[in-house]
Amino acid sequence: MTGDPDAITSGGTGTKREARERAVELAYEARIRDLTIDELFAVLPNEPNRIVTTMLRAVEEHSEEVDRLIAERSLGWSIDRMPAMDLLIMRLAVAEMLSEKTPTAVVLSESVIMAGRYSTDDSSRFVNGVLAAIAELLDR
Repeated sequence: MTGDPDAITSGGTGTKREARERAVELAYEARIRDLTIDELFAVLPNEPNRIVTTMLRAVEEHSEEVDRLIAERSLGWSIDRMPAMDLLIMRLAVAEMLSEKTPTAVVLSESVIMAGRYSTDDSSRFVNGVLAAIAELLDR
């Protein structure tokens, strides 16, 4: 059986939203297992599709700038104190804003949805506020 090498799921072509969710899941797994992205890819049964891989590599490539932007705009919160999912979602979103042409409203909206789904009750507001401030700074 041949499949689309860029398919998000084995059953179909997937969407960018699914790619973002898969990227956050893998970033969380890497964090929990204390692995780099390359180390995680090496132990996965199948490497993620190109879109997910590109997203994770963008976070890695821009990590210093991404974390600096998040730290500067998350008043009262150090990166070390943030819920892990909030931080991973924001890292992915900021890297996407820095490296892709995806409309900012889409990046923010989907990040807020993921924060509400996977993190704390207050995460949606927090993630939205930090990402909106970063988007404004980046003039997006």
